[in-house]
Amino acid sequence: MATSFSGNVTPIGVRATDGAAPAVRKLALADLGTALRSGLDDFAAVPSHAVVLCVIYPVLGIVIARLVLGYSVMPLLFPLAAGFALIGPFAAIGLYEMSRRRELGEDASAWHAFEVLRSPSFGAMVGLGVILLALFVAWIMTAQAIYVWTFGNAPAATIPDFIGRVLTTPQGWTLIIVGCGVGFLFALVSLCVSVVSFPMMLDRHAGAAEAMVTSLRVVLSNPLVIAMWGLIVASLLVIGTLPLFLGLAVVIPVLGHATWHLYRMAVEPNTRPPYEPPPKVHHPAADFPVSLFPWARDKH
Repeated sequence: MATSFSGNVTPIGVRATDGAAPAVRKLALADLGTALRSGLDDFAAVPSHAVVLCVIYPVLGIVIARLVLGYSVMPLLFPLAAGFALIGPFAAIGLYEMSRRRELGEDASAWHAFEVLRSPSFGAMVGLGVILLALFVAWIMTAQAIYVWTFGNAPAATIPDFIGRVLTTPQGWTLIIVGCGVGFLFALVSLCVSVVSFPMMLDRHAGAAEAMVTSLRVVLSNPLVIAMWGLIVASLLVIGTLPLFLGLAVVIPVLGHATWHLYRMAVEPNTRPPYEPPPKVHHPAADFPVSLFPWARDKH
């Protein structure tokens, strides 16, 4: 039976054997509550910063909804809401940085969140983010195809009409069962490859492949706990989209901070030294024509 992780978190940046695969820990369901409480603490400490960072995501949801208004926004509202679970891990990379800094006792602000842009693994983060975005787009297209397959191209006239068609007709129940089943597969793929990937890339400067493999190892070591975490994330994101996506300005920061703390409980502490930019290489050609006169260069 999985045992709960407890104890103080080892400070980040301690040196150990280079190239060693990070060890993953067994988690208990109680650890999810611990991660969420820690996420709430981080959000309470810097609420305005978190909202500023995440306001773009509710706006993104509204923009996407407007783009599909020409057909009918109602059939895609639930897929859009659920789809935020696919891109949420990438959307929260700035929040991981704030939680990391708070863990170290450093200042955490909106500007510090942009320090992720200087991470040596930022390119890997973007690469995995593009994969998740492609997964999100594929999910929306698939959800649209499922709706057309069950109801045809005729849009619902009103919200009550749409709800009635979904809940009281055989086609509606087919839509619910098939849609939820296919959506589960999309969510499962996203969860398996990203549950700790982005925090690990930020913390350990790992590549995307190493981070995804570690995420898979965490999932395989803690299938029940990670499944419950995925259910919690999906439920909170759907709830956050109900008031015109505005609730995501609170839900995403809390989940983002909580994901960092879940990573710190699931993966052994970082054992690599902190990243330092490589020293500047002196290029003699840059000194031309001074380099032609050594006595002049020595004076400088």
